[in-house]
Amino acid sequence: MFRQNIIVVILAAGKGTRMKSNYPKVLHFLGGKTILEHVIHTAQSIQPKKIILVCNDKKKMTISNNNIPIEWIIQKKPQGTGHAILLAIKKIINNENILVLYGDVPLISIESIKKLQCTKKKSHISLLTMTINNPYGYGRILRTKGKVRGIIEENNATDRQKKIKEIYSGIFIAKSQDLKRWLKKINNNNKKREFYATDIISLAYLENKCIKTTEPLSQEEILGVNNKLQLSIVENIFQKKQIKKLLTDGVILKDSSHFILRGMLKHGKNVEIDTAVIIENNVFLGDDVKIGPGCIINNSTINSYTNIKAYTIIENCIIGKNCIIGPFSHIKSNTSLNEGVEIGNFVEIKNSIIKTKSKAKHLSYIGDAEVGSKVNFGAGSITCNYDSANKLKTIIGNNVFIGSNTELIAPIKIKKNTTIAAGTTLLKDVNVSCLVYNKKKQIHKKNWTRPKKIHKK
Repeated sequence: MFRQNIIVVILAAGKGTRMKSNYPKVLHFLGGKTILEHVIHTAQSIQPKKIILVCNDKKKMTISNNNIPIEWIIQKKPQGTGHAILLAIKKIINNENILVLYGDVPLISIESIKKLQCTKKKSHISLLTMTINNPYGYGRILRTKGKVRGIIEENNATDRQKKIKEIYSGIFIAKSQDLKRWLKKINNNNKKREFYATDIISLAYLENKCIKTTEPLSQEEILGVNNKLQLSIVENIFQKKQIKKLLTDGVILKDSSHFILRGMLKHGKNVEIDTAVIIENNVFLGDDVKIGPGCIINNSTINSYTNIKAYTIIENCIIGKNCIIGPFSHIKSNTSLNEGVEIGNFVEIKNSIIKTKSKAKHLSYIGDAEVGSKVNFGAGSITCNYDSANKLKTIIGNNVFIGSNTELIAPIKIKKNTTIAAGTTLLKDVNVSCLVYNKKKQIHKKNWTRPKKIHKK
């Protein structure tokens, strides 16, 4: 695997008090992943030598597996971005390119980072800046005769400086030896008593170093998340980008304003998704799959020509071709439905295999079962798989007919071609193909009247 000659430092040590949450700011979710995971994924995509993550408490950080090792640096006491970067690079050898990213700026793109890298080839330090109409909250770029001479933070800017429209995103690339030298010279003589990384720009200017700037592809890429309102804004932007890509790739979204993707969706041709559908984690939809309104599909594969009807939940499952599922079905954990299976309204299936052309169309529960092909579950039939301590298995052969309101008490095996009469409670294995029923006596009591309701005074 090709590794670029660059080391990425991700700053994620802020406590995020404005989020008003028990969780660190960067661990709030955006599109199904934490804000921080989005930044890490982008960093991984440029194939750096190493990723260094600066945080204030490693115990609270939970991130998914990474193909590039992450070095953790703990900044126990918040002392500013300058101090955090110095902690990260103090053991880095000279002549390494250092890219600084922020754990709360999740929309930065690989393309904008590549633009920054190209600019760095012609400079000692390359900054990602942008001219915007409302620069409030950002550090302003100070120039003299067109050359960058410094950055002033919002809190320390004069009224005149606050009118400057060119702002600094915080993202930059510089050589490790230059960064170490500059960061050791900065001080914390400011309102927050912090060491600002922005102060290195004036030092670079005084050394007559070449400082270049470039802009991201869009302003959205440099939006930070500091509170729940900003998180909502960034989530909306993120969803719109995903929807645009899906529509461009040929997915039919009948109501794109009410579709949510919290993960990754891979799909075939002619996929049709109705309103209020939520896709979570990793989902694959084959050719001509239809997803009805209000469905939730989580971490599952749905193969071609299958129709998922309204308000069905599918999670951690594999659905075969030409199936009809729903409405109001719940297909759960480790279930596999083979080709042509039909599952109807108010049916729950968990940890089961159901083979070709079997049906459970009304009000059934199938759990911990292995069901053969062409099996029919009548309305209200269930597998009783739990004995209050253990989950027990039901095995049903091919072409078994299960009458309505039947109870299958696991562990139990049922021979192929068996017919089970309605209302039967099955307690023992059926080893021969036959008709199975419980002998019941129907009693008619004459001259019986219902008890009258007692009205309390």
